[in-house]
Amino acid sequence: RFWDEFAELVEPTLLAPPVSLADLASFVRTPEAEDFLRRIIFASIADMLDEFFESDEVKASLATSAVAGTMAGPRTPGTAFVLGHHTLGNIGGVKGVWGWSRGGMGGISEAIARAARHYGAQIRTNADVARILTRDGRAVGVTLTDGTQVDARAVLSNADPKRTFLRLMRAEDLPGDFVRAISRIRFESSSFKLNLALRELPDFRAVPGATAQPHHKTIIDLAPSMDYLERAYDDAKRGRPSREPFLEFVIESANDPTVAPPGMHTLTVSAKFAPFDLATGSWDTEARVFADRIVELLEQYAPNIRRAVVAMHWRSPLTMEQEYGLTRGDVFHGAILPYQMFSFRPVPGWSSYRTPVRGLYLCGAGAHPGGGVMGAAGHNAAMAVLEDWSELRSA
Repeated sequence: RFWDEFAELVEPTLLAPPVSLADLASFVRTPEAEDFLRRIIFASIADMLDEFFESDEVKASLATSAVAGTMAGPRTPGTAFVLGHHTLGNIGGVKGVWGWSRGGMGGISEAIARAARHYGAQIRTNADVARILTRDGRAVGVTLTDGTQVDARAVLSNADPKRTFLRLMRAEDLPGDFVRAISRIRFESSSFKLNLALRELPDFRAVPGATAQPHHKTIIDLAPSMDYLERAYDDAKRGRPSREPFLEFVIESANDPTVAPPGMHTLTVSAKFAPFDLATGSWDTEARVFADRIVELLEQYAPNIRRAVVAMHWRSPLTMEQEYGLTRGDVFHGAILPYQMFSFRPVPGWSSYRTPVRGLYLCGAGAHPGGGVMGAAGHNAAMAVLEDWSELRSA
């Protein structure tokens, strides 16, 4: 019931410009509602779960979603909100669930692309943007790295706020206080991705068998307790990849056989925690070490995993920045803790998808309502462009 109340409070704000914290608080009319808001914004997930559960195993299983994609431990204030964020939305009318995209996550991008082309959009791939062009205080297009100039009445950036404003624009084209605010947004990686190609399914000690069973088709978390999660975070905040990482993984091929050849399987691990800045060494040398550590941990739970591995491929936080343009490897384009959400996202005063440059809009996870495969920020930014279109069109 608690998370149903969270959804009732937050879901109506997803497909609309964010409400201010003052407006959100105006919904609070009873002491019970005030206490609810206090816990959501300020409490750690450990404090929250201790109120409701006695079982360490149950608490650990719920706490994992409160630190997923977030550089925080279960005792970090604000992580109760993170769990709530991950329970939002629905698939097929079922609330609070996640789904599978046939053909892999790229299938979602391809579906969006097909719809866009149907309505006349032109999509260029392998076309890196070098600079957002401005003239007289408004965005007028972009320059690609090959020198091509693309003129536009409006520019929507799906890159994160730091890359958009600190890398793709000139500082002199933006107000100094805005640049300073953007530079202070907390960006922290937490995840290391490991992809395994397998010749057989993992045979888990807890539920033996290498033929497809229900648990092979779920999201599997390896995190025995909240203390385990906290220790993993303790390592990371000191600049060390977790010595005993929290592993969250899926076996895509158990649900979608199109992603692997017959008889073969794919397993993708998101391992936490993996800080962008390392106290010693670099990700160029430490990535392989951490990947091996992940396989060793998997082997403790599924002894056949090492012999099942045909190939492995990893993405460190550094790789995510270099290849995907994710500043500091942050998949959410900035922390999704309460102090960077709602009207604080990306920075106070600029949460309506518009920016100090007329005709330039932010439409990615760095805008409200934050990260997740939901397209809400893009929808809301598009609505802002439509509201401004008469002015943009005549400029």
